[in-house]
Amino acid sequence: MVKTDYVFTSESVSEGHPDKVCDRISDSIVDLYLGADPQARIAVETLATTNRVVLAGEVRGPASVTHDRLIETARQAIKDIGYEQAGFHWKNAEIECHVHEQSVDIAVGVDAAGNKDEGAGDQGIMFGYAVRETEELMPAPIYYAHNILRSLSAARHADANSLLGPDAKSQVSLQYKNGKPVGATSIVVSTQHDESVDVAEVREIVRPHVLKVLPEGWMCPEDKFYVNPTGRFVIGGPDGDAGLTGRKIIVDTYGGAAPHGGGAFSGKDPTKVDRSAAYAARYLAKNVVGAGLADRCTIQLSYAIGVSHPLSVYIDTAGTGRVDEEKLSAVLQELVNLTPRGIRTHLGLNRPIYTRTSSYGHFGRAAEADGGFSWERLDLVDELKRIFG
Repeated sequence: MVKTDYVFTSESVSEGHPDKVCDRISDSIVDLYLGADPQARIAVETLATTNRVVLAGEVRGPASVTHDRLIETARQAIKDIGYEQAGFHWKNAEIECHVHEQSVDIAVGVDAAGNKDEGAGDQGIMFGYAVRETEELMPAPIYYAHNILRSLSAARHADANSLLGPDAKSQVSLQYKNGKPVGATSIVVSTQHDESVDVAEVREIVRPHVLKVLPEGWMCPEDKFYVNPTGRFVIGGPDGDAGLTGRKIIVDTYGGAAPHGGGAFSGKDPTKVDRSAAYAARYLAKNVVGAGLADRCTIQLSYAIGVSHPLSVYIDTAGTGRVDEEKLSAVLQELVNLTPRGIRTHLGLNRPIYTRTSSYGHFGRAAEADGGFSWERLDLVDELKRIFG
């Protein structure tokens, strides 16, 4: 029996969270390489702690992208986030670079040669999801959790004298009735702040951002509105807790409302199906729901390293589908070539469009004119409606 009345919770973290600092740096490096060579291969990890950043990974790209440029890119990313604190400062942080050439064994498996098409950059399973809970066809808890922090971040960047710091978290718990969200049962926001303000002041700084983001009447009871529950959050960012690339994969996707294949996105070029196939799966699922063929859709793709075509394409509409799922799977594979090359071509992924994905979710964002968030387009809707009547 499907549960219809329940409370579901998702969390988000800001661009100043230690792990997101690392995602931002890694994706800035991806963009640096793809801007210099759209066919570059990149797999870069970042570690950050008190005034120290370490870059490591494997790349294949132009010699013009030197270690010095990678270090400068990392420094600029930290500056853009807004870190000018004693324990983590864009100007003073020591940055080490241990990035080196990609393994020739991996390159042989992935590269196209003769009659062999380009293969997947790794084995793995990837999921895409869409649901009719928000206009963007995202699960409501993660959507609102992201937008609370995006609002706080925009205000901080717009005010040179802001009393808030870059590091922040949010958590939204929504009550569902008959399977649909109807309001918040609790809201948690923890945000780094200046030493001059106390928790009561921070609470009132945060409150209007929550009220602006939530639908009218959805605010939780006052005693379930938690702002900086520990009472103090002055030391934050990598100075308060070490960060690593790829540790916030549920924040990056659907907030736990849908499965995740396990692979992180940031720091990887689009030949890595961890990233590109997850984008393709979201694209397909969103168009299925957008076309009215289902109210909820989960799509799983699986790949083997060096093999071009997916090993499986699984679709689950959770009982909300209005068409046969096997036929739907076949139609989607006809409409979109799900090889790594096919995905990159269809969605235009060999471009420097990834820095902007590194915080506030890879999904549920508006497709942009330069190709950013191309996987959020609804350009298959008309064809799906035509095919399925």
